[in-house]
Amino acid sequence: MTGRRRQGHLPARAILVAVTGLGFAVLPAAAADKVIVVRAGDTLSQIALEEGVSVAQLVALNGITDPSLIYVGQRLRVRAVMAPKPPAPVVHRVAPGENLTLIAHRYGTTIAAIAAANSIGNPSLLRVGQKLTIPGVQRAQSPAATVAPAAVVHVVAAGENLTVIAHRYGTTIATIVAANSIGNPSYLRIGQQLTIQVSGGAAPSVAGNRSLPAAMALAVARRQAVGNLLVAEARAAGLDPTFVLAVAWQESGWRQRAVSSAGAIGVMQLMPGTAEWVASTILGDSINIHDTRSNIHAGVRLLRHYLDRYHGDRSRALAAYYQGERAVDVHGIYPMTRPYIASILALQALFSR
Repeated sequence: MTGRRRQGHLPARAILVAVTGLGFAVLPAAAADKVIVVRAGDTLSQIALEEGVSVAQLVALNGITDPSLIYVGQRLRVRAVMAPKPPAPVVHRVAPGENLTLIAHRYGTTIAAIAAANSIGNPSLLRVGQKLTIPGVQRAQSPAATVAPAAVVHVVAAGENLTVIAHRYGTTIATIVAANSIGNPSYLRIGQQLTIQVSGGAAPSVAGNRSLPAAMALAVARRQAVGNLLVAEARAAGLDPTFVLAVAWQESGWRQRAVSSAGAIGVMQLMPGTAEWVASTILGDSINIHDTRSNIHAGVRLLRHYLDRYHGDRSRALAAYYQGERAVDVHGIYPMTRPYIASILALQALFSR
């Protein structure tokens, strides 16, 4: 397979621009703007990440014409983006027959944590109607919000049946049949679209996740539907969802409309030639890189291929995704590739928290 680079990926000194992934906007100056001084080794993308704003906002606010060119001693105005106000903590009212073991299990916390948060002297004694504050859980994370399945759309490919599809998404044939009003489960049409309810398939919630810069957290929330697809495909391929989320964010910011200057397309930034190779060699079926789901499916399976080829070595797998498989086999990891790898691993750490 020929190398897929250079595909318009960010240069080393601006590799983390992809972390913020927001569009340009003209921002008027304000008296409250924070001013920072550029130090040796700084990049605009690193500054944006540290300050919780987007590169686009820094560019607009400071009249920068080339985001890759800033100089030591340059003074930059920074307008902080306020993070969304965290939702109120969950308060649980004790029902008849409940105890701390059941309540802790329901909210994914511990008996000790609930007892400490509510100054409970005897964890075995609860009153019906007693109100308990559940520590570390916000309303957006309560059971009513997290058990709702995420819906994805699957396009039936040649040779697929409901058994294969149900196994792929970790659901049941009966669930798919009911969701799609299928009269004959033995009969599917190639190209038929199926709505799949994937339990727990949503991308990680950003509510209360202070590890994400505020601007990035807002962008992730807006593109949650794409995150759902990435997680579903990652699980179907046996990959860590946070790894796939990180790669896709680095590549495109989870945007299907992203097209690099070299012609790489979509969420996973696939070159047409690379997509053809994946379709013929890995999938044995055609793909449409202009379709979000098909683009993600192909990119995730390519990642799976590289991880298998390099025996789980994420660095070499990412290098192959960036510079090409043959280049890694012959020359190893290029120096220009290492910041790309480091950026994705840092993103994976953020998505894992």
